[in-house]
Amino acid sequence: MSGYIMRFPKGKTKALTLSYDDGVEQDIRLMEIMDRNGLKGTFNLNSGLYPPEGTTYPEGAFHRRLTARQATEVYTDSGHEVAVHGLTHPFLEKLPEHMAMWELLKDRENLENQFHTIIRGMAYPFGTYNDTTVDCLKKAGLAYGRTVISSHSFDMPKDWLRLEATCHHNDPELMGLAKKFVEETPERSSWMFYLWGHSYEFEVNDNWDVIEKFAAYIGGHEDIWYATNIQIYDYVQAWQRLECSVDGRRVYNPTATKLYFQKPGEEELFSILPVECFES
Repeated sequence: MSGYIMRFPKGKTKALTLSYDDGVEQDIRLMEIMDRNGLKGTFNLNSGLYPPEGTTYPEGAFHRRLTARQATEVYTDSGHEVAVHGLTHPFLEKLPEHMAMWELLKDRENLENQFHTIIRGMAYPFGTYNDTTVDCLKKAGLAYGRTVISSHSFDMPKDWLRLEATCHHNDPELMGLAKKFVEETPERSSWMFYLWGHSYEFEVNDNWDVIEKFAAYIGGHEDIWYATNIQIYDYVQAWQRLECSVDGRRVYNPTATKLYFQKPGEEELFSILPVECFES
């Protein structure tokens, strides 16, 4: 909305979210680290690849998927989001359109029935896609699709169906980016730090200390909103629905979300309640 700067809930200037793929056993330890430090995120699952109940993995196996029962126990009411990752984790852009649609819709349906919620998020398997794939996401009712592209920035997304992350957790710039995010204050915009990866990689690389250090450093800051992918998406969409008068003096909020904003160059924080009109 021209003439005003979006702020996150309670006027926070920054948002942090995580996105982790495949629904593996190591998500349990990752979630414990996140919860301990107040971080929120999204776990992207392949409902067609749950192993049989009672599955045991050979020694040395790192990619250990949770069973359907285990996944239900781990992610239900966890405070984190569950999202689509393709029914069987295919290269979606290599499939005929109807098969790509099946991979998306069936995974979404399975996850909605499993977790008794509405699933609206997505991470591209292997991070690959094309224009047809993006169109399939739209048709499947998915609000965003996360890629594996690292922007190394905190800019708000311009295209949620080609969503770029700030970086992967193994990026050598991780802590430098985290330091900038924590220590600096955005003035004419709001920032989002988006971290992605696979939790089994911490075991493969024997580097759980990377996420432990990151979470301890970036958690617990009053100016950061710790949120899931869909929570940030929904807030930004609500903000973009604000209606403004020609002279910019009146703003109407047609949504069900309390929204926060500032005027450029001013410190005073404003909020606007659902179906309320603000006048400056």
